[in-house]
Amino acid sequence: MYELLSGPLVWVAFFVFFAGIITRLVRAYSLARREKTVLPTMDLKHGLRSIRHWMVPFASRNTRMHPVFTVVSFAFHACLLATPLLVMGHAVLWEQAWGVSWWSLPALAADVMTLVVIFGCGFFAVRRLAAPEVRNVSSLADFGLLLLVVSPFLTGFIAHRQWLPGDVMTNVHMVCGAAWLMAIPFTRLSHILWFFLSRAFMGSEFGAVRGARDW
Repeated sequence: MYELLSGPLVWVAFFVFFAGIITRLVRAYSLARREKTVLPTMDLKHGLRSIRHWMVPFASRNTRMHPVFTVVSFAFHACLLATPLLVMGHAVLWEQAWGVSWWSLPALAADVMTLVVIFGCGFFAVRRLAAPEVRNVSSLADFGLLLLVVSPFLTGFIAHRQWLPGDVMTNVHMVCGAAWLMAIPFTRLSHILWFFLSRAFMGSEFGAVRGARDW
């Protein structure tokens, strides 16, 4: 089972991920050309300025209005992206599979970053229940998506701590990780991609067309 999950399943997950991303980009480009207003509006200078500004905590007025959410959100996303790439176990697998090696996190740092992701998912779930403006647009699918996001981190943490049978939890961890990766292009997780495109368009429209800031 381990050989199956750490071999063919990984290839399938990456294929679905990249094929899904490419398909979504091609469709977005086709729709943008059809609208005839998006592409002519895009401006490299103002688009990059907007992306850079919105990636800095508390740089925009909206983030300053919600300081707790801003801190949790930025910490969550940083750990969500960095931990899978830099955790030692994953780095070893990359080196074994493709001969590519890079720096990995110390065990304590990886544990802390994993807990940040787990806490962040819990925070977002409570926020969806407690904040009316978020609760009104939430559905069961949103909570299921949070469960999908947290599952690789939770199972990986349990496997690392050996709180449950290690072989079983490692296999469950790999299944959860593959499911998470394959879901990105087809769910709201695709905002990983759309953040940059939407911010580039908004920055271009406000900066190049209206002569104003979008933050």
